[in-house]
Amino acid sequence: MLKKIDCVMIRVDDMEAATRYYTEVFGLRPAWSDEISTGLAFPETDAEIVLHRMTDIPSCVEVHYLVADVITATRTFAAQDCQILVEPFDIVIGKCAVIQDPFGTRLCILDMSKGPRQPEQSPTGANEPILPDSRR
Repeated sequence: MLKKIDCVMIRVDDMEAATRYYTEVFGLRPAWSDEISTGLAFPETDAEIVLHRMTDIPSCVEVHYLVADVITATRTFAAQDCQILVEPFDIVIGKCAVIQDPFGTRLCILDMSKGPRQPEQSPTGANEPILPDSRR
């Protein structure tokens, strides 16, 4: 049911400094940006690191897994002894939810039911997506 890792969410205080660091040190490429987050692309996959300033998301690093349909997935996982910690909610690209497996591990799941994210602001100032598959 889990299709792949979509992104790793990392909360930062200084978006500009963190973006510069992750691009220069780790070789990631800015893929999209908005007021509160920036997607950084890996060179050999469409998974991303998403730097964000959202205070309602825990400061721990979270991995977000792509599923075909969040609503169906939460029902299926709940029937398999997972606890739904955060019911499905809307995000820019579709829906997201947070579940916990029977061993206490939190998993963030999301779908792309609204389609891939189109950057509101590209790093070069143009409105062209850097990656055709950019998500957030």
